[in-house]
Amino acid sequence: MTMTHKKILLLVGDFVEDYEVMVPFQALQMVGHHVDAVCPEKETGDICPTAIHDFEGDQTYTEKPGHGFELTHDFDAVEPSEYDALVVPGGRAPEYLRTYDEVLETVRHFFEEDKPVAALCHGLQILTAADVLEGRTCTGYPALEADVRSAGADWEDGVTRDGTLVTAQAWPDHPEWLAELLDCLGTDVDHAEPAAADD
Repeated sequence: MTMTHKKILLLVGDFVEDYEVMVPFQALQMVGHHVDAVCPEKETGDICPTAIHDFEGDQTYTEKPGHGFELTHDFDAVEPSEYDALVVPGGRAPEYLRTYDEVLETVRHFFEEDKPVAALCHGLQILTAADVLEGRTCTGYPALEADVRSAGADWEDGVTRDGTLVTAQAWPDHPEWLAELLDCLGTDVDHAEPAAADD
């Protein structure tokens, strides 16, 4: 494994999607990156409840209680210039996180400095509110296609990379989404190809 350690900011809020916060938080640390998980109006050690969204044949996802996710840094102490990348998970949290001016200003910093931004599912609600998608190609939870297009972006299905912006539709996309983010970060992880399901 060849890599340069990076400092990554993870935007979290109450009822963030459980898998979409837990998996990147742990995976990025596993390969040696430092991750600060923050939420407006909360401090280090505070807990954000999470929600598990699943796809069970209904017209939309189902929602179940998830775990408590412990924050690792004070939101008010965040200096965006100190971070190399931003991760924006989905769930219900983005709907209200996008109402905080500080959140939108933080997001804009990463776009203005062309730093890697990885967002998935409803995390695109924050990016549309920050007005940073004009002329970009991206994706998100399928029901957000109209929002993304209204923000001036081109929509694609599946994991999408446009420069340093990596987007995905939901947690089933984690393997490809995280691989694209690691590539943006310059993290070269030696790995074997996954075995076929019938092997």
